[in-house]
Order: sequence, then structure tokens, then C-alpha cells
Amino acid sequence: MQPNNFTTSFFGIGIQNGKTPKNLGVLWRTAQNMGASFIFTIGNRYANQACDTHNSVKSLPYYHYKTFDDFYEHLPKGVRIVGVEKTESANNLEEFKHPKRCVYLLGAEDHGLSNRAIEKAHFLVQFPSEYSLNVAVAGSIVLYDRSRNKPRQ
Repeated sequence: MQPNNFTTSFFGIGIQNGKTPKNLGVLWRTAQNMGASFIFTIGNRYANQACDTHNSVKSLPYYHYKTFDDFYEHLPKGVRIVGVEKTESANNLEEFKHPKRCVYLLGAEDHGLSNRAIEKAHFLVQFPSEYSLNVAVAGSIVLYDRSRNKPRQ
């Protein structure tokens, strides 16, 4: 028997304190199309929406955490948090080397990520945009960038 190879890539994406369940439905569908391993929420719960036309809920695991600390405590070992937040300290998405094993964490359009999430994130990324984007659109952009043939950390 050969030893396990723990260099396998996997990733999940989720929303902290999402404003509407519709956004999660759209992000869920994109996550499924872009090869995500799972999707999650912190705070608000997902409700099945018409925007999840692929019925991703049946094919992509969904996890819900009541608080950020609950989420952080249950992260798989070795997984990096990549926060998506427009801040001065954030890396440019175009130049970012995505970790092999990570979770992408987005905040709601009206509040962004919590200070605790920003503090605990291993990386922060942003991309050029004049105004705040819909959370599902922002997540889709990040997932598309990951899907490009870029080196991984």
C-alpha cells in the first residue's frame, strides 16, 4: 500500500452573514461549475432558491456555521482562508497564487467581512472595481481566476 498523498487540491467557497439566500444559490451553481468541493455559510442559512437551476444542493456539500469562530474551529487542517475584501492590504487577484487547499470567504455587499474574519484570514485578495459588487458575482470572479492555469502555492 502506498502512503496517502496529501498534496491534493481542494477548495470551498462561502459567504459570511449573507444578505439574501438568492446570492448563495447563484454562488452555489458557480461553485459546482468551477469544481469547488463544498460551499458554506456563516450566519444566515441557505434556503433552496429558483436561481439554483442545476439543483447543486444535491451534488455539492453545504455546511453552515453559526459564527465565525465556529467556522474557524472546524476548518480542515492545513486549509488556508482567502478573504475577498477591498482593502489596502489585500493582494491583487490577478497576481495571487491560489493555495492548493483553501476556502474563499466573502462578506455581504453591505458589510463586507467581519474584522475577526479579516484578522484570521491567511490571505486577502481584491480585484479592480470602482464599486462594491454583488457577492455572487465577486465569488464567481475569484473562482474563475482559480480555474485559470496559474501556479498554486
